[in-house]
Amino acid sequence: MTNFTDRHGDPHPLPAPEAEAQVRADDRAHVFHSWSAQGLIDPLPVAAGDGSTFWDYQGNAYLDFSSQLVNLNLGHQHPDLVAAIQQQAGRLATIQPSIANDVRGELARLIAEVAPEGLEKVFFTNGGAEANEYAVRMARQFTGRRKVLSMYRSYHGSTSTAISLTGDPRRWANDTVDSGAVRFFGPYLYRSPFHAETPEQESERALAHLEQTIQLEGPQTIAAIIIETVVGTNGVLVPPPGYLQGVRELCDRYGIVYIADEVMVGFGRLGEWFGIDAFDARPDLITFAKGVNSGYVPLGGVVISERIASAFDTMPFAGGLTYSGHPLACAAGVATFEVFRRDGILERVRDLGERIVEPTVRGWAEKHPSVGDVRGLGLFWAIELVRDRETREPLVPFNASGPDAAPMGAFAAAAKKAGVWPFTHFNRMHVAPPLVISEEDLVRGLGVLDDALSVADEAAAS
Repeated sequence: MTNFTDRHGDPHPLPAPEAEAQVRADDRAHVFHSWSAQGLIDPLPVAAGDGSTFWDYQGNAYLDFSSQLVNLNLGHQHPDLVAAIQQQAGRLATIQPSIANDVRGELARLIAEVAPEGLEKVFFTNGGAEANEYAVRMARQFTGRRKVLSMYRSYHGSTSTAISLTGDPRRWANDTVDSGAVRFFGPYLYRSPFHAETPEQESERALAHLEQTIQLEGPQTIAAIIIETVVGTNGVLVPPPGYLQGVRELCDRYGIVYIADEVMVGFGRLGEWFGIDAFDARPDLITFAKGVNSGYVPLGGVVISERIASAFDTMPFAGGLTYSGHPLACAAGVATFEVFRRDGILERVRDLGERIVEPTVRGWAEKHPSVGDVRGLGLFWAIELVRDRETREPLVPFNASGPDAAPMGAFAAAAKKAGVWPFTHFNRMHVAPPLVISEEDLVRGLGVLDDALSVADEAAAS
């Protein structure tokens, strides 16, 4: 029987390799996968995970450089999170949200304590899309307005309002629900829609564009502006200096609610409890999910400012979920806070990002002709791949699929063959390993990606 070795050096048995055949058969016969042409995919059966690594049934190990879907912040099978879920299940597995519950209340308090000043209450959801749905619902009920502004380069979820607000191509087949969605261009200096040459110009011009959009749409019709604090899947776009503070000022000027979507960057990804802390801006609502408990049990939510929460003191909030603040999910969330504080997770993310990741990936820009731009913070980076640095032509076309996407597929295959599971999207490779990754594994994984970039170099030269 094949074994795998966990982070402490202890061996554990994997299921027999022949069990993989049944996993594949069940999956192909009965599981309907998201965002996929069902007959064109072949999902990898995974047998085990520990820390920053997971294993297939053949015993092949993969360093998880995408943290699954950028949610597994504390890695696979963290013993503290597993124990918290087990203990909670033995004590009280579930209770409806209208009844006060100790771990639900404790987690809400812990979140409020690290949120920006003035955000004191939490509405729990089952994930990030629902968090954005409910944040928008709160903003609309609070303001009595309908429209919500969001960026073209964004992803806010796949439920009805969230997908309507999403800017990337996943919206195209689904954008038939929410007529109040209005999009604008956010800052993106490498491919600036404003012809900016410096971060300061990009910030100033992007804010002018946003204000013009507000004026043309009618400020009195706009309930909210929703922005990913750092745009995630659509490019790890770090806002330039002053941009988010400028958004705050525009929202104050026109009576608009500012929603910070922190589903991906909340809870340590940037080395902060909330990503917004890195930019000195204060939203009215913060949405979260993913890293709050590493997805061990589905959980998300909205952190609510006092001025919005107080509006519902005597006016009922029109919304609710059967599993809001599920005790098993909240128990894992409370354990997450304990681990973060005991193990100095925020500090190690800042250290590893500044000392290891940033100098390494910036070095790739000098070494690899296919690397056009590098950007990021903490343990969240994007490497944008191009055919030509001068023209900045992407290595693969926007929204490429099939043969057009082959160069990125070849890069990903090279990384997987060498034992690293990468995150790729369009012409970008993202670096987003679990926050608990060892320095040794981080360096090794970056070395694999460095080698795999030679495949992209070859494609760019062809």
